[in-house]
Amino acid sequence: MSSIRATEPMDDGISENDLTINDLRKAIPDHCFSPFYLVALSYLLRDISGIVMLATLAVLMSSRISNIYLCAILWCLYELLQGLFATGLWILGHECGHGALFPSQRINDIVGWCLHSILFTPYFAWKLTHRRHHSYANHMEKDNHYVPYRREVYAAKLRIDRDQLDHLSSDAPGIAMARLFVQQLFGWPCYLLFYVTSGPESMHPRKPGKWWQNNHFNPTSPLFSPEEFSSCVISDIGIGITATGLWLLCKLFGFKTIALLYLFPWLCVNHWIVAVTYLQHNHPLVPRYEQSSWTFMKGALATIDRDFGWVGRFFFHNVVDFHVVHHLFPQIPFYHAEEATYAMIPILKSRYKADKSSSFLRSLWRTFSDCQWVKPREGGNDGELWFQKGPSPRPEVVMRRWRYIASMGDTVWM
Repeated sequence: MSSIRATEPMDDGISENDLTINDLRKAIPDHCFSPFYLVALSYLLRDISGIVMLATLAVLMSSRISNIYLCAILWCLYELLQGLFATGLWILGHECGHGALFPSQRINDIVGWCLHSILFTPYFAWKLTHRRHHSYANHMEKDNHYVPYRREVYAAKLRIDRDQLDHLSSDAPGIAMARLFVQQLFGWPCYLLFYVTSGPESMHPRKPGKWWQNNHFNPTSPLFSPEEFSSCVISDIGIGITATGLWLLCKLFGFKTIALLYLFPWLCVNHWIVAVTYLQHNHPLVPRYEQSSWTFMKGALATIDRDFGWVGRFFFHNVVDFHVVHHLFPQIPFYHAEEATYAMIPILKSRYKADKSSSFLRSLWRTFSDCQWVKPREGGNDGELWFQKGPSPRPEVVMRRWRYIASMGDTVWM
């Protein structure tokens, strides 16, 4: 697949309104929508086997290698590899949430609950809010993933005049690296606990509560309806079982051993979850939409396929390389995503966006620098907001509050 650089979006002169979801559905072979038990089990067993094998080797290594420096190097290698395998396991749980791993939804939910609970993700609670992300992808008000700052709020965050924004440069490398580190390590727990980066109208179906209430672990959270209470409790039970198991293991083998075997790889999983989702939805090539112009098709196509190399293909099950089709048809199993994507490209033409030109680290750095806030493009379509570069505001430490900017008359978030 050819690389598309993050420059001006291409225009083939065909209105987006001429293309429907049914047109794309007809272009994709029917078998791409069918999950298979044997294929799903093969991936599941492969990832579990890799995790068990690495943990076993790590235990044997720690008992037989006396050189402290060599041992430290091997432990670092273990944390990285185990984090990759565990992230793959989390992605399989994500597939279960969409009903795309096994043909049976009940089996999907059982397996997904187990996989996500082991990694401290409340399966059913997150499944419910993640469904809203797919329903309102890249909607400035209703999406709940990485909703960017508008001009006025971004200027207020930096405490400068809005007219100065176009002349700002990005953070100094040291500051940018520190803030990127905070995002990558703590972004996922903060999202689960405080629902950060979500839009002002994503608190469905209730009104926003206090910052400590808007989390995925509270069954009475404004994020969930009363009918979803039991599902959230089941999610918490899974988290509780995992926490209890780790506590018992710490008593048996010591905190240091469990930290090396589980805690540090789990932190790597947090990093990869944020990295994957962040890069899938942030790029100067794709816009965000106001309510006036947003449609499901526009929102789904405002995602971008990236190239994580062999790591993305083997460990991450191609969810990075073929994410656009996942937003259009989340029920397609990941092992059919490549075929489905190539079937759509002749119809989508320039509407399909991919950036295969940069390495992972370079993509992450460029995205963090170039995608800090959004504004309309001069002479562009109404309701389209495009990413701009600039310094990153100070990290959020509490739940963001919604309010009106009286001078603009628009609902914005801070």
